[in-house]
Amino acid sequence: MRIAVFGTGAVGGYFGGRLAASGEDVSFVARGTQLSALRQHGLRITSPKGDLHIEVPATDSTADIGPVDLVLFTVKLYDVDAAAAALGPLIGPDTVVVTLQNGVEAIDMVSRHVGRAHVAGGVAYVVAVVDGPGHIRHTTADRLVFGEPDGRLSRRLTAFQEAGRRAGFVADLSRRIDVDLWVKFVRLGTWSGMTAVTRSPMGVIRAHPELLEMMERALDEAMAVGRARGIRFPDGLVEGTRQMILNFPHESKSSMLEDLERGRRLELPWLSGAIARMGRESGVPTPIHAFITAVLLPFVDGAETAVG
Repeated sequence: MRIAVFGTGAVGGYFGGRLAASGEDVSFVARGTQLSALRQHGLRITSPKGDLHIEVPATDSTADIGPVDLVLFTVKLYDVDAAAAALGPLIGPDTVVVTLQNGVEAIDMVSRHVGRAHVAGGVAYVVAVVDGPGHIRHTTADRLVFGEPDGRLSRRLTAFQEAGRRAGFVADLSRRIDVDLWVKFVRLGTWSGMTAVTRSPMGVIRAHPELLEMMERALDEAMAVGRARGIRFPDGLVEGTRQMILNFPHESKSSMLEDLERGRRLELPWLSGAIARMGRESGVPTPIHAFITAVLLPFVDGAETAVG
């Protein structure tokens, strides 16, 4: 397949690198020091599944690449609109853009720029970080779940599933990507909000019954919003999520907490902020997510905005 990875952070760098190493035709859209490093030194992945160091084509202009079969769209939520506006040169008659953002709104956001027929949803499960320009450090998990919004098993996504399996990661083609997106959303929205608003890792939250109860109530709020919007969650989701919370390593932090600690922009408006907003639209009370959103709002655009 001819694939473009738009946004070469931890997610795009890891999965794009695995695909490129397996022989797929992969080009990377990046910027800044990441782009310079990819051009000068290639892409390096350190992983328990095997290290990689490969030369890759990298650019900051989609016009340099042209139409592709599939785009892995992996930018942060606050960059989606600006990045999606640059997708045009990558889009051919049957190109599909697989959104791999957190939250549940990326499909609609990208569709406004390239048309609904060219967009599919995706969920990434991977623990990886950018350990330096051009270097992705992968710790555990490497699974992509993706699917057409209408549930059909399209030829273009079946081909990508086969490419993912050749690349050595788990590639699951879903008939209910809306549910898959919401399952991750209610979990991540809750974990991100709670760890960020308390400035604490999961172990600290678990150690305080009041905070653990608050987290469980926040999860219930998010699921109530999803149900009000027609999502039928799988059986056992609540208990399974609570068991995951108990099994997290003590020092586990959400990416939003790490962004907060480093003074970076936050994805808050599309996580707890979205849960609170959609709750208001659906008539579902979300007091905990509304509280999280209000407390973190001064930091949403980064530390400098919060100070001044």
